[in-house]
Amino acid sequence: MKKLFIDMDGVLADFMEAATSHPDYENGTKELDRLDIFENLIPIPKSIESVNKILESGKYDVFILSTAPWGNPKAWMDKRLWIEKYLPKLKKRLILSHYKDLCCGSDEDIIIDDRICNGVERWSGVHLHFGTEYKNWDDILEKLGL
Repeated sequence: MKKLFIDMDGVLADFMEAATSHPDYENGTKELDRLDIFENLIPIPKSIESVNKILESGKYDVFILSTAPWGNPKAWMDKRLWIEKYLPKLKKRLILSHYKDLCCGSDEDIIIDDRICNGVERWSGVHLHFGTEYKNWDDILEKLGL
């Protein structure tokens, strides 16, 4: 079974909407990761339904693979609570790392991520670049054969 790793911010949860809506954003903060927003992020349209469809298919061994900011320790806990709330089946399949490439054990391993950093640039498997080549969850499901 192929392993499928799904990023959280920008793929499952709308980080930018929460950041730009935060009062400190308008005050000129450049350190978005320090904002206390991670637990209450709004899901990206169709993300939760799509991940549940992937899980129900049984075709992939699914993990959430996200990066949490070092300067905001509460964000680490908030990400866990977010996954527990929206994707409880994956609550013990959450991996937080700044080196996502360490999770790639095969050229068949797939990552769905909106960015090319924190190890994604070294991912030796398949990168489904969310928001660009794969514009939305419909495109992702089609690529995954679902």
